[in-house]
Amino acid sequence: MTDEELFRKVKEIIHDNMEKASEDDSPAYHYTRPAPERYPYQFFWDTCFHVFILVSLGEIEMAKKHIQSLLGLQREDGFIGHMIYWDRLKPGRWADFFQSKFNYKNLYRSHMSSLIQPPLLAQAVSRIVKNSDNLNFLKEVLPNLKAYYDWLDKNRDFDGNGLLTIISPFESGMDWKPTYDVPLGFKEGKANTKLYYKVIWTDFLNFMNNYNLKKIYRKGHFLVKDAGLNTFYAQNLFCLGELCEMLEDPDAKEYYSRAKEVSKNIVEVLYDEQDAAFYDVYGKENIKIKVETPTIFYPLILSSIPKGIKTKVLERHFFSSEKFDTNYPIPSVAKDSSAFNPKESIYIWRGPTWIVNNWFLHQILEKNNYTESSQKLTRIIIQLIKKSGFREYYNPFTGEGYGAKDFTWAGLVLDMMNTKDKSIN
Repeated sequence: MTDEELFRKVKEIIHDNMEKASEDDSPAYHYTRPAPERYPYQFFWDTCFHVFILVSLGEIEMAKKHIQSLLGLQREDGFIGHMIYWDRLKPGRWADFFQSKFNYKNLYRSHMSSLIQPPLLAQAVSRIVKNSDNLNFLKEVLPNLKAYYDWLDKNRDFDGNGLLTIISPFESGMDWKPTYDVPLGFKEGKANTKLYYKVIWTDFLNFMNNYNLKKIYRKGHFLVKDAGLNTFYAQNLFCLGELCEMLEDPDAKEYYSRAKEVSKNIVEVLYDEQDAAFYDVYGKENIKIKVETPTIFYPLILSSIPKGIKTKVLERHFFSSEKFDTNYPIPSVAKDSSAFNPKESIYIWRGPTWIVNNWFLHQILEKNNYTESSQKLTRIIIQLIKKSGFREYYNPFTGEGYGAKDFTWAGLVLDMMNTKDKSIN
């Protein structure tokens, strides 16, 4: 497979997986399914990934339609759910039922979940704007963006330090991430049905509390500040400030200020100096969860993180340690973790390689002038796709493809192949 053939295959998958409303449908929708059979809905952060891919393909107008679709059911208070069920009577999986407030009307109309996902929306819009000829699209969507990030600030910053708290393992986008075993009270390492029901029970409790966030916080069943999600949040607040500046919107200062606050507290709350790692924390006491997953690296993308910390984290965990060293990096948890399982399983994010982690680590290496390492990572991912196709995730040792086929996220390799630094802040 040549680079040109890779480009054509990504374009083919994106278009084959696309879903759009008929002329009679209201509201209208236009989005890409990550995988038609397994993931038929419009997902929040998947849509943002699809925008990055579409822009890489030169499909700017299509990317705009994806964002407009994502904003189509946005509530007046700014909230956007992590899944949008367009033109569907009910969720496809029974467990998804508990991820939305109950409303009998949702049984026969398009609706959203009540959970969030990593807030990459501002970066997705920025990618479109910076590859467009005018600012009309930005003028159209900026009020929606501001409302969304204001909702996050008002409703998920429970501690008043700028950091967002997730209330379900599904909110980080990395379902079954081993760090969540700790707040869930799962101590067996290797995933099993006990873990499954603990996760479903968490969503059920949120459902029974009718997604009343004040009540959920007060009861404190599952409260996690995820290093990955909060890194995306900081990035996108900086990005939102930049977008506001483009339109001479005075709120730019407010979003820059919030971004700096989040970045500062990522270091103060999540960074462990002794271990040189950014850990997820849980509970109202912000207890560090000392499980090494790729998100220990994520904050290194932020310009405000001291250079000494960046060097220390990369040297100890990426360049010198064997914990993440595999033929096809980077595994979704360190190899010495009791949760590590490199093979196919319904309990994903517990060992296999995901291209999204490599996509983000590639940006980190590029931004911190590890160009040779970033290019090597890109070559490995291209080899992985050529070997096993466009799959959901892969065995980090053999490269065997697992999960959904024709999975769109693999298309992020096009963004990796464009080595221009696209990160904000």
